[in-house]
Amino acid sequence: MDTRWFQDFVTLAEVQNFTRAAEMRNVSQAAFSRRIQALEQWLGAKLIDRAAYPTRLTPAGERFRKVAAGLLDQIADARAEIGDAPARNHVRIASTYALASTRLPGWWARWSGAGDLSCSLEVGNVHDTLTAFSAGSADVLIGFHQAAHPLQLDATRFERRELGLERVRPYVSRALAASERFALPGSATHPLPLLMYSPSGYFARVVATAIEQSAQPLTGYRAFESEMTDVLGDLAQQGMGIAWLPDSSFVAGRLGELVPVGDGAWDVEVAIVAWRARLNARPAVARLWERIGADALPA
Repeated sequence: MDTRWFQDFVTLAEVQNFTRAAEMRNVSQAAFSRRIQALEQWLGAKLIDRAAYPTRLTPAGERFRKVAAGLLDQIADARAEIGDAPARNHVRIASTYALASTRLPGWWARWSGAGDLSCSLEVGNVHDTLTAFSAGSADVLIGFHQAAHPLQLDATRFERRELGLERVRPYVSRALAASERFALPGSATHPLPLLMYSPSGYFARVVATAIEQSAQPLTGYRAFESEMTDVLGDLAQQGMGIAWLPDSSFVAGRLGELVPVGDGAWDVEVAIVAWRARLNARPAVARLWERIGADALPA
């Protein structure tokens, strides 16, 4: 038996798609399927209902899902407990680029207490950090959440705390805003240059919804795409177009030459949320979760 099988199975149970789960686990779909089959043979039970679409677990798979997640947590606990004191007091956080470079340093200054916690940070896009967290590679996930585009985390397995709300607004440089060539909401003859998030990114869906649901149509063209907020913000500051940026982009005093535009017509609100697995009972994680609670909004 290979413990990677457990991680494979937990990932598949989370995303309910063999192709996507294989990508997350960085193996070919054929190899991933063989590992799931090997786990089923080792257990002597079918875990996946392969006749269903999307992929779903059998009753045995649902039972084993809780066992597998618990075992992965126990293995992580054992490694920490058997190791030295720093390892026992170590926590793993997964967070998006935008929050890791802006809000997380201030939070960690409080959450680390008197130095009784150490941390390793895994940074990536929403998809990458969610994958790491779901697979047990992180104790706490900190990211953005919007009701229209919820992260698919099972509430029976994971608990959450809301750390704040952010408004995502369209911004341009002061110079562009004052330019004669810039006129909202754009037109067929003078479309606006849009600095947009990559289509696969979480904020791409959030911003697209804000534009589509606005009572005021916006006419523009995709002048640049990136999954990183900092890149879009820097381009906007250089006068290259309009970028939708969350409030956290301005925490460190950067992007001072940007001004919001649109009078709220294309704004959208997102929550900053922390999650942890309910079965993760490591003392260090429990201390971190209590301290996160002190910064959380009232339930």
